[in-house]
Amino acid sequence: MVIYNSIIPFNGFKAINICGLIFARKNAKMKDTDLNHEKIHTKQILELLIIGFYLCYVFEWLFRLIFHKYEKDAYHSVSFEKEAYAHQNDLEYLKSRKHYAMWR
Repeated sequence: MVIYNSIIPFNGFKAINICGLIFARKNAKMKDTDLNHEKIHTKQILELLIIGFYLCYVFEWLFRLIFHKYEKDAYHSVSFEKEAYAHQNDLEYLKSRKHYAMWR
């Protein structure tokens, strides 16, 4: 489910997945690859029982900030994002995805 609004996500991002709900910018055009990217995050969220995902994500992002000059670079180097970006174009990926693939 995609909820279009003008508040969530922050400016500079098209969409964000919160507990399996996808929030997109009001004027964003969500492509199949965008939706697939967010569905990969949904799978990650469920594997880590929601709170585990967010704790790991924030901790890893903060850790990556130490090594990257820009926040966006730290964001792209988070393991959850690496997996989602690497496979967002493969619309069949979730059918063959192995558990905890973000850490393989």
